[in-house]
Amino acid sequence: MISVIASIKVKSGKVGEFISIFKANVPEVRREKGCIEYYPAIDIDSKIPVQQLDANIVTIIEKWNSLDDLNAHLKAPHMASYREKVKNMVESVSLKVLQEA
Repeated sequence: MISVIASIKVKSGKVGEFISIFKANVPEVRREKGCIEYYPAIDIDSKIPVQQLDANIVTIIEKWNSLDDLNAHLKAPHMASYREKVKNMVESVSLKVLQEA
């Protein structure tokens, strides 16, 4: 299984709109071959001292059966459409692609 953690820095004031566009695409992604889990998450204040809060970061949590499934997801037409819709809202993206050790 492959896990993906994507941290997307969204322009100030655009987080709500970004999440709406993202969530509209989620059903398409969940129908893809190999998709186990796919959802956006935002920070909550846990009061844990090492936590770094950022109201403009949307973290995407993904799980895929294989790296091939993840790569096919990235090429899906609905992902190209999603990227086009959010391109002017996104400041940066940080990506971790992981497998269990």
